[in-house]
Amino acid sequence: MRVFFAARDASQHSSVDFVDLSLDGERVSFSAYSEQPVLTPGGIGTFDEHGVFPASVVKHDQKYFMYYIGWNQGAEAPMFYASIGLAVSEDGEHFVKHSVAPIMSRSIHDPCLVTSPHVYIDDGMWRMTYVSGTAWSRKADGTLQSHYHIKCAESQNGIDWRREGKVAIDYAPGETNIARSWVTKLGDETYKMWFSFVSAKIGKYRIGYAESSDGQSWQRNDAMAGIDADDDQSRDMICYPCVFEFAKARYMVYNGDGFGKNGFGVAVWSE
Repeated sequence: MRVFFAARDASQHSSVDFVDLSLDGERVSFSAYSEQPVLTPGGIGTFDEHGVFPASVVKHDQKYFMYYIGWNQGAEAPMFYASIGLAVSEDGEHFVKHSVAPIMSRSIHDPCLVTSPHVYIDDGMWRMTYVSGTAWSRKADGTLQSHYHIKCAESQNGIDWRREGKVAIDYAPGETNIARSWVTKLGDETYKMWFSFVSAKIGKYRIGYAESSDGQSWQRNDAMAGIDADDDQSRDMICYPCVFEFAKARYMVYNGDGFGKNGFGVAVWSE
């Protein structure tokens, strides 16, 4: 299983690399890794000048479509601007950017940013759940607070996206940030979504869960996420889930403390 990830340099600018995981039950080993980044930041003034992050890879017509996040530094930390870009590969290793411009950026429905898309093809329709930045506010101490939740979009070709402001996962009372969704159908025809949210009680990321019968309207039930912050690498936070089945087992790749400062983790589903 190839995992694409973002690694930052000394200037905190990120590029995309990959590592191949050999998975056998609860045993994980590494069989290959990229010797050079497969995707790098754009030129001065472009939407991905200050970093690129992989979000979702879709195989279509014998090509790999990588939907990635491009970001720019904001005028006042920690403000940032994020858009969604597309890169394409024929071998899953060498990617070429579709355009110097993003395929999705801020709009009337997403006034502050768009980021962290999860894209999948469902009965011929391309579907996306993505993070929509709705506002920035100031805390009592004067520092900035971001506000973003998860919305839906659709496309006929994976490039031109239609969005109407449909909210998939909205803010619960006291929440400010809901991020990084992953949608799949596992075992039945029910759509299942794992996502990250900043717990209003804890103030740190946890992993939430929701289900849908049509991929549009979602019922949230975080108690069914199946994982929590509980080990040496995710004692403070756990976030950015990716769930998949491989060799008759179900896995989740996720980030732990410091948004993945020490790497990423692999969890195995157990009934």
